[in-house]
Amino acid sequence: MTLEIRPDPEEVGRARKWARSRLAGLGIAADEPLAETLILLVSELVTNAVVHTGRPALLRLSLPGGPPPATPAGAEPAASVTVRLEVADASSRAPVPRCAGREATGGRGLALVDCLADRWGWSPEGAGKSIWCELDRCSQPREGAAPAYGVQAAAYEDLLFEAF
Repeated sequence: MTLEIRPDPEEVGRARKWARSRLAGLGIAADEPLAETLILLVSELVTNAVVHTGRPALLRLSLPGGPPPATPAGAEPAASVTVRLEVADASSRAPVPRCAGREATGGRGLALVDCLADRWGWSPEGAGKSIWCELDRCSQPREGAAPAYGVQAAAYEDLLFEAF
């Protein structure tokens, strides 16, 4: 599933709405932690592409291996399903971390991606690049998930991440 993103900051809201509707079509409820986290990641990666490149981008959302099996009414969802998010833009510049003061008002997007995603990375794509992340929907919280929101997040407090 792909959405073309225009180089306009208002596209971030459209990307979130599009992603919510696609997740619902895949059987992932809007109030599931996976959906809420994925929408935050969509916001961060699309914002980076729009703000730092000023060029169109592509948002891709996929479930490797296809949609999850149907869940009977009242039953718990499948134990583990992976959702992959990719944002491809026309800039070949790699994501580069830099130090920033505590008063900086932006630029912490990749730190959030690093804390919230189960896996993430980037790769060259055509004349540009693709930044991707994956989230696993598990019946049990993954080991080490709690520190990502607390103790380990402090490691990023003085870094400013930008994706070009």
